[in-house]
Amino acid sequence: MAESPAKALRRILDSPGVHLGPACFDALSAKLVERAGFGYCFTSGFSISAARLGLPDVGLISYGEMLDQGRQIIQAVSIPVIADGDNGYGNAMNVKRTVRDAIRAGFAGIFLEDQVSPKACGHTRGRKVVPREEAVMRIKAAIDARTESGSDIVIIARTDSRQAVSFDESLWRSQAFADAGAEVLFIDALASKEEMKAFCEIAPSVPKMANMLEGGGKTPILNPTELEDVGFKIVVYPLSLMGVSILAMQNALTTIKSGQIPSHGSIPTFEEIKEIVGFNSYYEEEKRYATSTHQVSSQNVPLVWAKSDGLVLLRTWG
Repeated sequence: MAESPAKALRRILDSPGVHLGPACFDALSAKLVERAGFGYCFTSGFSISAARLGLPDVGLISYGEMLDQGRQIIQAVSIPVIADGDNGYGNAMNVKRTVRDAIRAGFAGIFLEDQVSPKACGHTRGRKVVPREEAVMRIKAAIDARTESGSDIVIIARTDSRQAVSFDESLWRSQAFADAGAEVLFIDALASKEEMKAFCEIAPSVPKMANMLEGGGKTPILNPTELEDVGFKIVVYPLSLMGVSILAMQNALTTIKSGQIPSHGSIPTFEEIKEIVGFNSYYEEEKRYATSTHQVSSQNVPLVWAKSDGLVLLRTWG
């Protein structure tokens, strides 16, 4: 029997070292993550909102759109995928529905945050969080949804209170989330290596997640060895794939506008593109269902007769 996505993710969390997981935003980017040899990946609400809607991650993308995009990603790969569950799309009851549907979709894990609605993207201005009790109840609701579904999906608790309130508040909430049953903890927008160390010291038995926001976020960028030394277990790189895609497309469009095509080396060959998207594997599988070539004779072409009473009769001549 095949290993469930959640069990595969739990095996990663139980294994030594720190584990890197780039964030994807569609089926193709997820396939590239898997082809590169990563053991799991995240979905990025920021990047999905940008790719699917061309809009910022400020709560405009809907629950249904995120779930649909997630299903497409999961179906494209065999590695575990962690869902960006945002703030659960409402109160504790909404969180339960969000978790249940993530389980049905096949997600290995889901992280849920304590922001109000509409939410704001991490490392941006305007973030506000719900009161402590409501934040904890969201995590309890997520645990209940998992238990009631008979699932082992990994519940990752995120707090945005570091930026919205204070560092001390984010530590308090993280400990409370661990006490409520969260299996991975995540404080967004930690502002120094010292804060990162202090975070990893609370609830020492619960794995910690680091967010290495590329291009100028609030959290210091540490290399994997440094992150492991601090105490992190899993690491997300949320914007690398979206960022390089934007730059590559802008460069290609500039080149095309000048009357040229992107140079060899800045674009894969047609054969390479076909291999990446799956043409070759499709052709191999297609051979299993090949039939002998059969030409339909003109003497066996079906003719349609329309009767005057409106009935249509199909008759074959030959």
